[in-house]
Amino acid sequence: MAKKPASSAVAEAPPAKGGKKTESSTTRIFGAKVMEHGYTALPNILLRAQNKLEITTTQFNILAQLLSYWIDPKRPPFPSKKELAGRMGITSDTLRINVAKLENMGLIQREQRKTASGDYGSNTYLLDGLVRKLNKLEVKFDEERKEKERLRSTVEARRPRKTIKPPTGGTNGKA
Repeated sequence: MAKKPASSAVAEAPPAKGGKKTESSTTRIFGAKVMEHGYTALPNILLRAQNKLEITTTQFNILAQLLSYWIDPKRPPFPSKKELAGRMGITSDTLRINVAKLENMGLIQREQRKTASGDYGSNTYLLDGLVRKLNKLEVKFDEERKEKERLRSTVEARRPRKTIKPPTGGTNGKA
């Protein structure tokens, strides 16, 4: 079996027993062909805290789209407004208004980019504000999770366990 070059950024699944590779659960759900086109990491807290963050579905989609471009933590995403609006099926005005709202909420920050020739390029979108807010929310989500676990264990401790008794009579269910 040929090895992939060391520069490959894709993590491979560890070999299963017997030396066979196991597919990720995501690949098993969507299929290898779909996953060949990549995926975007969206923290579950972002999904679950959309209401707490007070962002609309359009604003959530903008954040998800920006996250899909953010591959290297040291290199913020810089998609064009036209590309973002086109991916989402919204007008450039709707995009502009919602990006401004996300910026006012402190979730993103736009910086004007210049090309190598000195022309103005697409904006760079800094997502540090989003990362900070999600990290603050994590503490609350962790407290909620611990409380749910505590309540579940309390309920389970009070609930008697059902035991299944073997049939009596010595026939083992045979006539």
